[in-house]
Amino acid sequence: MGKAIEKIAQSRGHTIVEKIDNNDNIYSFSKADVAIDFSIPSAAAKNITRALQKGIPVISGTTGWLSDYNKIVNLCGKINGAFLYASNFSLGVNLFFELNNNLAQMMSQLKAYDASITETHHKQKLDAPSGTAITLAENIIKNSSYKQWSLDKKSLEILEISSKRLDDITGIHTVTYSSNEDSIEIKHTSKNREGFALGAIVAAEWIIGRKGIFTMKDVLNIS
Repeated sequence: MGKAIEKIAQSRGHTIVEKIDNNDNIYSFSKADVAIDFSIPSAAAKNITRALQKGIPVISGTTGWLSDYNKIVNLCGKINGAFLYASNFSLGVNLFFELNNNLAQMMSQLKAYDASITETHHKQKLDAPSGTAITLAENIIKNSSYKQWSLDKKSLEILEISSKRLDDITGIHTVTYSSNEDSIEIKHTSKNREGFALGAIVAAEWIIGRKGIFTMKDVLNIS
């Protein structure tokens, strides 16, 4: 993702002033207008905190660290910073999120249908289920009688997420509503990582000069 972001940023006329890996303990934000965090769950909160404390707006696409999300939100509010987190920066996925939300609202009164989510990624992806699948699940839950999601369906109140890890799969997410008579399915397939990188750069361009906590719905002006 770092390489893809760098390539697209440069193609849009931007300059990468600092690249940080897990061996860098000291680095400067003095020349940066915005920081983009695609790291690992154990490092994300620290990376975001350091940038915010230096007055740099942060775009984060790291998943698996959200137990610290409220701490970042509180810090951002305290210092009047700017922060945007997305479980997936693909512009198409964020439209897919809205489609999923609208479908969940329409299906909420049809008790004969059982919802489920399947996500498939490459074997190197560390977290399961994906952050994108969790976002899809949370939107279904808030519009339905499901109480929580799980990797195992143990009751009618649990929305099941199935995670698969295969070679060379950038990302596939499928939401299915199934009854005894038929099924309804919506699906998003990522063809490459450039789509994620482009969305992150678009978000980084958008957030400069703004203050607050944002999502991709703000970037895309989706009400």
